[in-house]
Amino acid sequence: MNEEFSRTLSLLRQEKGVSQRTAAGELGISQALLSHYENGIREPGLPFVVRACDYYGVSADFLLGRTLSRDGTTIAPEELYDLSGEKDNSLRGGVLALLSKKLLVNSIGVLFDLLAKTGSRDAIRASANYLSTAIYKLYRRLYQANPDNNPDFFSLPPHQFFSGVPEADMLCSETELADALAAHVKAKGPMPEMTNDALARDYPVLYQSLLQVVHNSGERFHTLLSARRSEKR
Repeated sequence: MNEEFSRTLSLLRQEKGVSQRTAAGELGISQALLSHYENGIREPGLPFVVRACDYYGVSADFLLGRTLSRDGTTIAPEELYDLSGEKDNSLRGGVLALLSKKLLVNSIGVLFDLLAKTGSRDAIRASANYLSTAIYKLYRRLYQANPDNNPDFFSLPPHQFFSGVPEADMLCSETELADALAAHVKAKGPMPEMTNDALARDYPVLYQSLLQVVHNSGERFHTLLSARRSEKR
């Protein structure tokens, strides 16, 4: 089994609104054994997996973390929900926030796992710094949107923030990442395999999110470039 199985098993029970004791009784096992399954201490046999799928109304693939679809349907990249198609739909703001968060969290999970495989502390540190600054910028924008918030909360003065210091920091982090990766390749050889098939195999669920982020970003880039070309005509 894997960590995704134990996490999903626990979340499904909580979603169903039943106690561990109740779920264990209906699944035909002791509460202690279910606790071990939900915490990844022990691995269940196939009969339990089948009973759990029936009890929670999900497929084995979903329970094992092999698909985002509860009925086990494999979602192709082109079938993923495209956030870029949403326009001014305030009624779905909560859903959009949740989906956006999942896409980014899942994608970052893949990226840092790949970074961990390189064993390069410098590459990991540079990547973390780059993303940390992006989060800092977003949080500061949200914070400053409310005029009642204390403007002295941040140590970096407003004129330095708006003059591009965070962007400069991100560029430095990006340069440090490039240097670290180049040093890794020189010392240890090629990066971990990152073909579509390899990533789909190693990250059967998370990779779908990364594909969606790449697709959404690409669409924005092309829209921006098209607008610039139109201005030049």
